[in-house]
Amino acid sequence: MRLVLLGPPGAGKGTQAARLVKKLGAPQLSTGDMLRAAVAEKTPLGLKAKEIMDAGALVPDEVVIGLIDERLDSPDCVRGFILDGFPRTVAQAEALQRLLDRRGLALDAVLELAVDEGALVDRMRKRVNETIAAGGAVRADDNPESFKTRLEAYRAQTAPVSAHYAGRSQLTKVDGMAPIDEVTAAIDIALGAAVGRC
Repeated sequence: MRLVLLGPPGAGKGTQAARLVKKLGAPQLSTGDMLRAAVAEKTPLGLKAKEIMDAGALVPDEVVIGLIDERLDSPDCVRGFILDGFPRTVAQAEALQRLLDRRGLALDAVLELAVDEGALVDRMRKRVNETIAAGGAVRADDNPESFKTRLEAYRAQTAPVSAHYAGRSQLTKVDGMAPIDEVTAAIDIALGAAVGRC
């Protein structure tokens, strides 16, 4: 199963991706994790990415796509993959499509966790309070101001990706505000329908 998970920060993509990894036996591909691993391993792409990041710039799409291309050669990707947090832009979605076309592959499903942004801010505050109460460390960007900035960036850059996939009849929206188990059940139904279309 080759799957893209879309949704704003705090929508529950990480929670659902972890469940999908267990269910599908396919890895969750996080571009951030791949970048850090490539830098640590000093691969040619990792060295290029480090140079760019050290200069304070964003890693360009071609480097990120190159990392995904390399990662898809790993044995654990034979059964598919779950992309979480990528593509972030329509240009990245188009680059991903070219990469898959070149490999003779296609996405099985693109799922978007649809959420109420106002409720997400409340959800973030609750998560921060629970983390503090448990004695855990709170992410630096887990505060209302930073979170609103992240939501604005998502709306500007990533929300058009939903329209891109909807225009290709590949997008399925799932109510991300439902309880976690209900979201999981809705995703299972959506994936069953996707398999039926293949």
